[in-house]
This record gives sequence, structure tokens and C-alpha cells, in this order.
Amino acid sequence: MVLLAVIRVRGRTGIKPEIVGALDTLALTRINHCVLLRETPQIKGTLNICKDYVTWGEVDKETLAKVLEKRARLPGNKKVTLEYLKAKGYDGFGGLAEAFISGKARLRDAGLKNVLRLSPPRGGYKETKKPFPHGALGNRKEKINDILKRMI
Repeated sequence: MVLLAVIRVRGRTGIKPEIVGALDTLALTRINHCVLLRETPQIKGTLNICKDYVTWGEVDKETLAKVLEKRARLPGNKKVTLEYLKAKGYDGFGGLAEAFISGKARLRDAGLKNVLRLSPPRGGYKETKKPFPHGALGNRKEKINDILKRMI
């Protein structure tokens, strides 16, 4: 199974209630929030509903390790330390990223918050109203790693 990084690009003003519900289901309540999800038919359907407000793609291990190191938080907004990861049985952030991608773990299993709060991308979004090759919305496939690196 593929691990997807889903990032909310647009805000809530003027959105249909079914799209608000889909975004709440994905736990994307604010702009620049990111969640990590397995690619299932249910998730694909939910992403299809809110495709005009989010971007997503397949995240690789190196990018995921960097994002987790900088942006993963424990309850109480505490940073994740190497000592904490070793106590949970992971070999650093690379080991944690590998466990997520292989499907052996989830953020909640590791005791982390399931939403990663990112910064706006350096250089900005291309266009927040057009789909991916010409804008920032929709499925980016492997290109999601480029925008994640700009948002760390």
C-alpha cells in the first residue's frame, strides 16, 4: 500500500457542506496542515470529493523523515526527540519513516499527533485554483516531495 501525504491548500470560505465534511474526515481543518494516509478506495473517494481544496501524492522515505523530524509533535505541542523514539522502539526518524511507509506503524501508534502543521511553501503555490501541472491542487504523485521540502 502507498503512503500519501495530503496537504490542505485552500481555506473554508464558501465551501459546500459535503466538502467541509470530507476535509473534517481527513482531519484537515486549516491551510498548510498535512496528514499521512494509506491509499485505500475510501480515501481515494474522499480525496476526489475535496480535490479542489487539497493536494496529495506519494511521499518518499527521506522527505518523510525530514518532515517528521521538524514538524511532528507530541500531545501538548512538545517536540519529538530521539530519546522518545528510542523508548518507543524506533531507530531515529529514518526508522520511524520506514515503519510508516511499510505499514507497520501510524502516527497515533507512535504517540504523535496525526496532523503535521507546515509552513507556507517557500516561493509560494503556483495557483490555488487550478489542478496540478498548472496549479497547486490535486494529485501530484511523486512531486509532493518537492512541495513538502519547501514547506518544512
